[in-house]
Amino acid sequence: MIAFEDLPAGKIIPLGDLVVDREDMLDFARKFDPQPFHLDDEAAKNSIFGSVAASGWYTASLWMRRWVDTVLSDSTSQGSPGGRELSWLAPVYPGDKLTFEAEVLNARRSKSRPTLGLVEFEGRAKRDDQVVYRFIATGMFSTRS
Repeated sequence: MIAFEDLPAGKIIPLGDLVVDREDMLDFARKFDPQPFHLDDEAAKNSIFGSVAASGWYTASLWMRRWVDTVLSDSTSQGSPGGRELSWLAPVYPGDKLTFEAEVLNARRSKSRPTLGLVEFEGRAKRDDQVVYRFIATGMFSTRS
């Protein structure tokens, strides 16, 4: 079980990779972000993307699933008070292979709740060596003691 003590500043946590599935991407866009360049090949051809591109929220949901599967599902996680600096740095297309990771930026015990640790991390998705998605958030994890 992953606890606060397992998440020191500087730790990089590989979250695995995934090839973006076109049908899954389109289904997400139909449900949650139905902008034409996320759904329609012709509309996307005339956009800055040049072809159908994933919703940034879809990319974020792929990262989150990897985070849950790799870290949160077997951890002392107590949720998150939020995040900042959300960026979609490059478009994501069907067939792209994305690699996901998290880097712990800092970690500290709560002053008011000493059995709770606050872990600030940067989440990233990369295509090859290019970061296509990044954000900074804080997670709360119980300590072992």
